[in-house]
Amino acid sequence: MRRCLQLARCGKQNAHPNPMVGAVIVARDRIIGEGYHVRYGEGHAEVNAFASVKKEDEDLLHEATIYVSLEPCAHFGKTPPCADLIARKGVRRAVIGCIDEFAEVHGRGIQKLRDAGIETTVGVLEEECRALNRRFFTFHREKRPYIILKWAQSANGFIDEAFKPTAISNQFTKMLSHKLRAEEDAILVGRITNERDQPQLTVREWYGRNPQKMVIDRQHPLNIESLYAQGIQSLIVEGGAKTLQSFIEKDLFDEIRIETAPFTIAEGTRAPQVPPNTKLSSLDSFDNHTIQIFHRL
Repeated sequence: MRRCLQLARCGKQNAHPNPMVGAVIVARDRIIGEGYHVRYGEGHAEVNAFASVKKEDEDLLHEATIYVSLEPCAHFGKTPPCADLIARKGVRRAVIGCIDEFAEVHGRGIQKLRDAGIETTVGVLEEECRALNRRFFTFHREKRPYIILKWAQSANGFIDEAFKPTAISNQFTKMLSHKLRAEEDAILVGRITNERDQPQLTVREWYGRNPQKMVIDRQHPLNIESLYAQGIQSLIVEGGAKTLQSFIEKDLFDEIRIETAPFTIAEGTRAPQVPPNTKLSSLDSFDNHTIQIFHRL
């Protein structure tokens, strides 16, 4: 299953808006096939895994186990149901990381496998498998994008100096910020930040597509239902402080990312406070700049 997760991450850029999925086929204690969902509209992980099985190993499928990080699909979409494919291939056993919360699947794929007489185990490395596609799951469960609140602050908690635009990130953490943008669908700032800082909000320090830029104020509030209707699965909120605080107060976030620089600032705009209903998930340091990631409980 860990190999499934490793493979699944290879589809991070191009599988969207589908989830990232990896599949591994094992027989006689060796991997005879593996694959991942490379690109939206093309073959799913299971299809690619079976396609990779060498001709001389095809006779082993009847005794093989297929490991899949996410429940195989059970409906006709861009491609036929993977649960039907697994059943036709006649594998002996299936091990699934987590159930797919997408309404068209949600247990149906597992039931198809069991109805076909395939021994099916569910929930192996479930937390890791769910975390991999937390954006996809949040979008379908909550009917809104996965929301990331993000800011950079000084060591003593200011996001600017003397209330003027201030460079806080170093070159490397700036690159990481642009990498994150390339992985998310949209990015949002408040009107004041947009007018004062005139941020480009692009991925110029990384490779990939620019997120959709959004600006909100009292006359143009955020419409979560509209974002869902547009198929926007993830949203970065980059500021300013009042905009970030409004999301915190409404408990409208899934993740908070904070970069803290090693220097102090005498006066400026105070950074928001991390709310108590969060847990610290990771802490990394890059040239004395720390990046903390919190997830909402």
